[in-house]
Amino acid sequence: MKRLLLLAGGTALALSSALVLAQDSPESLLPPGFEKPKARPATPTAPNPGSTPVVQPLPGESGSAPKAAAAQRTLPNGQRVPTLKELEAMTPDQLDELLGLKPKFDMPAAARRSMKRVGVLAEDEGGFPGGSLGRQSPQLVSKLLDGNKGRLVSRWGHILLRRALVSRMDAPAGMNPADFAGGRAALLVRMGEGDLARAVVQDVDAGNYTDSLTRAALDAYAFTADITGICPVVAVQGGARKDGEWRMLRGICSSFQGDGASGMAQLDKLVGEDGLTRIDVLLAQKYAGAAGKVRRAVKIEWDGISDMNPWRYALSIALGIEPPAEAMKDAPQRYSLVAASAPMLGLESRAKGADRAAATGILSSAAMVDLYSQIYAQQDITGDWETAAETLRNAYVGASASERMAAIKQLWDGAPDAEARYSRQVLTAYAAARMPVSGDQSGDAADLIASMLTAGLDRNALAWGGQVDTGSLAWGMLAVAAPERAQPVDGGALNSFYGNDPSDEYRKSGFLLAGLYGLQRIDDTTAKDFADKLSVDLGRQTNWTRLIAQAADANNGALVALLAGVGMQGNGWDKMTPLHLYHIVSALNRVGLSAEARMIAAEAVARG
Repeated sequence: MKRLLLLAGGTALALSSALVLAQDSPESLLPPGFEKPKARPATPTAPNPGSTPVVQPLPGESGSAPKAAAAQRTLPNGQRVPTLKELEAMTPDQLDELLGLKPKFDMPAAARRSMKRVGVLAEDEGGFPGGSLGRQSPQLVSKLLDGNKGRLVSRWGHILLRRALVSRMDAPAGMNPADFAGGRAALLVRMGEGDLARAVVQDVDAGNYTDSLTRAALDAYAFTADITGICPVVAVQGGARKDGEWRMLRGICSSFQGDGASGMAQLDKLVGEDGLTRIDVLLAQKYAGAAGKVRRAVKIEWDGISDMNPWRYALSIALGIEPPAEAMKDAPQRYSLVAASAPMLGLESRAKGADRAAATGILSSAAMVDLYSQIYAQQDITGDWETAAETLRNAYVGASASERMAAIKQLWDGAPDAEARYSRQVLTAYAAARMPVSGDQSGDAADLIASMLTAGLDRNALAWGGQVDTGSLAWGMLAVAAPERAQPVDGGALNSFYGNDPSDEYRKSGFLLAGLYGLQRIDDTTAKDFADKLSVDLGRQTNWTRLIAQAADANNGALVALLAGVGMQGNGWDKMTPLHLYHIVSALNRVGLSAEARMIAAEAVARG
């Protein structure tokens, strides 16, 4: 028995030794007969029905293999599957669109902003009531927004319209809130209010943009030279637009998103497309090159460029490059308005723009003083602007009233034209208010009063009431600017003003009549007699006069403001009529906007 066990043990040992030795090469685990694969039959040179393999269709499908293969050549969205070469040439955005990976709206619900009321100025912050336009005709509101070219004759009219456009309001019933925001932003851009236009479009999430809001956003970001600000919209909208400017921005945004090579490649293809010139593409490439690892030497050459467009100007100043004088010589006023508030430009360029922007209503008196204070503190600024800044300081701290008055007048008289002179009156508003009421300066009383009223300093201006003669220009401004008046203006005072009126066709007299009658500071008989003398018919009716009167009857201040904006269009007070001014002042006064009504009337008398 022991022998058998020993033999068995030896056999086991031998087997185990053999097994250990066999582990030097892997042991096949396949069942017998599978160690060597069978040779594949040669591919037949001619069709052989008997050798065609049967392809099992996928569950839910029917048909033969060729049909299944054909279905695989298109994507689920029906697009053709690109070739490998086409895929390699695609940008990440294009791949996302192809594969359906680009979200239309990728914000969580809790983070999305409501579209009910869009704007930046709530009612408790000074805006118009949110429901002001909710029940108005969308066609009417669209016409009031789209039909306004943005240039208003009145500084105070501009300020009023701006307030209405940025108010947080409901869209008219039946109008897409995004289109309502787009219409307001587009008008703000035309008015030169690029920063506020950008704020309005930013109050709408990119996923809710419509075509009109996208256009307005492009204009707003171009106006403010905020090139990359539009990138979130570009990312969400993707290939919604195909024009050259949009494709240029997609290339820039690709670079700023980390794909510099793709961005540059996109920009390289744009020369000559949709009006894009070599200078436009070079500026875009230089801007895009600042974002990523792709470094390319880009030399900006302005040879042969004699005009300017919004994106060309935006890219230039964003890069710290001021366009040459040749390209700017015939540029419209819009570029001066951009320069006035562009922080990347030099103070001298901003001051030149401010001589336009303050007159239009874009810059306040405080903003103008702040700008000149920066010029005064800048040691490397010399010449006319250094002198102007020192003169403004003297207007405030001169040792005597006569010295301060001389400094104020030097600023006024140093302006190149009437519009710039009015901007200088905005600049000196608070200096004028500091002047003592004295007969020594009575000859300058009208200009001092006009200057104070540019900033709404009516109480300070009224202090001069005892120093001015009845029927003078200074008297006429105070007659409409006063917050209240105990007695109506009589015909004798009006006739005296008429006798002293040097304006063309007695325009100032017509505006004084319109202002006083709109503020109800003159009786019907006196108004009619003076209107006959001026050959003015304040009773004439038009579609516009009926609409603004109806809006006033409904006590709708926002609608009155929009209608007033349409009625004040023009590049000078010679485009305004006493009829329009009367209805504007009257409607504003009736809806509780008497302060605005008074300032517009006083401005008309001063500048008419």
